[in-house]
Amino acid sequence: MGRRIDYYDDPNAPKANSLVPSVNVIVTNDDGEILLIKRTDNGNWAVPGGAIDLGESVAQAAIRETREESGIDCEITGLVGIYSDPKHVIHYTSNDEVRQEFSILLTARPIGGQLASSEESSKVHWVAPANIEDLPMDRSMSLRIGHYLEQQDKPIII
Repeated sequence: MGRRIDYYDDPNAPKANSLVPSVNVIVTNDDGEILLIKRTDNGNWAVPGGAIDLGESVAQAAIRETREESGIDCEITGLVGIYSDPKHVIHYTSNDEVRQEFSILLTARPIGGQLASSEESSKVHWVAPANIEDLPMDRSMSLRIGHYLEQQDKPIII
């Protein structure tokens, strides 16, 4: 498996050669904890998410990615924002793809399933918001979770 390397406003970053619509999902349980996975491609903690496949909606992709990466079935409940900052590029070393960020951040609630790791997630946990800042996490993921926790009345569009 290749690695994922995130760059932000880095003059030494490789130039983007693709733009892939993707989705991230902040799933919260009844205790207010957030579902997090430890990614196998970079070792960082993140909310579940991934590319939107042809033939599926944003919501379908969010539900699928959450189930695949965490074992949790969820129901989409809202929108936090859209993140498309061209200063953020993601290098996938397995095929030398360099994506410009384009991610839609949704909220959801769990409706079934059990925590389970996967090929993409070495660990899966419910984490209290107060403990999230202690986890190794990419800047863009930390920013997204922070926007969710701010509970703004309008979606973030970057």
